[in-house]
Amino acid sequence: MSGQTVRDRTGEYASSDHTILLIDDNPEVARAISLAFDCEGYGLDSASTPEEAFSMLARRRYDAILLDLNFTRGQTSGAEGFATLARIMADDPSAAVVVITAHSGIRIAVAAMQAGALDFVIKPWRNADLIARVTAAIAKRERTRAGAATTPAVPVATGSAAGTGLQRLLGDSPPMVVLRDLIRRSAPLAAGVLISGPSGAGRSLIAAMLHQGSPHADSTETVVDVRDPAGWERIERATGTLVLRHPDFLDDVAQERLASSIPARARPIGIVDDCRPLIARLRARLGTIELAAPPLDQRGDDALLLARHFARDIAARHGRAAPPFTASAEAMILSTRWPDEVRGLQQAVERAVLLDDTGVIDAAALAPRLVQAVAAVTPPAAAPLGVSLEDSERVMIEAALRHHRHNVSHAAAALGLSRQALYRRMERYGL
Repeated sequence: MSGQTVRDRTGEYASSDHTILLIDDNPEVARAISLAFDCEGYGLDSASTPEEAFSMLARRRYDAILLDLNFTRGQTSGAEGFATLARIMADDPSAAVVVITAHSGIRIAVAAMQAGALDFVIKPWRNADLIARVTAAIAKRERTRAGAATTPAVPVATGSAAGTGLQRLLGDSPPMVVLRDLIRRSAPLAAGVLISGPSGAGRSLIAAMLHQGSPHADSTETVVDVRDPAGWERIERATGTLVLRHPDFLDDVAQERLASSIPARARPIGIVDDCRPLIARLRARLGTIELAAPPLDQRGDDALLLARHFARDIAARHGRAAPPFTASAEAMILSTRWPDEVRGLQQAVERAVLLDDTGVIDAAALAPRLVQAVAAVTPPAAAPLGVSLEDSERVMIEAALRHHRHNVSHAAAALGLSRQALYRRMERYGL
């Protein structure tokens, strides 16, 4: 059921232009709600976990979101749902969220409305009431956005074009939680922002999120690579958001000129590898606020979360089912220092999905890019492919042991090996 879109009997989207996202781990609830909305001509996508939901929200924008408040069996506090709601509202304060709760959870539902939800539905629901509440939430959201659009002083995160997702930073690691909060707080301001970090770590995405949360979100930002002289004439004409890429590559004279060229009416955002080469005047103009994109190897399990998102996204774009990752692939994803950071991981996953003919993605499917990268820097006298495969196996075993806190039984199960087979490999590699 996950990711299903309701269609009419001809296979086309039903007559309504509205599409709903349901976040609920109960497949029976998902089936019942999808049937209800199908009868009324709505499109409906379903996510069984918050992780899957944020992946889908990154791919398209939904007219309304139906959110269950508990995703773990036995949990009734609503804590999981509140955390998901907070993240949804932080990413898009105008989101139309309707929460789903049991009859005994009215107090929790009211608290959810205080946290940003527009309404709530009590289980068991009547279909007519469910649809009416969602329709009313959509209408209220559209009125709010229309009113905000006439008041330029109020920042509205209008995001990208209809039908596509808002720019979102995916990841649950502590550095990403802190970074998302800083972006949310910085976006509505007029102050310059300096974004540093390795190429491929999401610096351009951070700049796009700052723009979509700013008062200038309804206009297109001006993006200039300052290493290209042909782009400089656009800097002095810029209004709204002005994104300047690679000012740290300029010499001191060019940096002085750049600092003088940034118009007062523009909100500058600089993207750099390193802040240190910037002269003091330019750094002050660009970097009232400084944000750092953390490298992927400092983000823990985010690499696996991102890999799953890329697999879903690529499969959806090519009309395929997203293949799952084997335990060996997951271990490789978590233990590899990916060339070109998140962008490199995305390229490896895209290649694996497009070339998949087995229904799963294993470590070997992700390895070709890594083998090429090793070959590019290895002297001709180095040992060929066999050594790389051994190294990969060792890395995967080390990652599995570390992930399972050196519980050999659990690590062996994750790798698809018997305990004896894992012990033999551990002895071979001196682990």
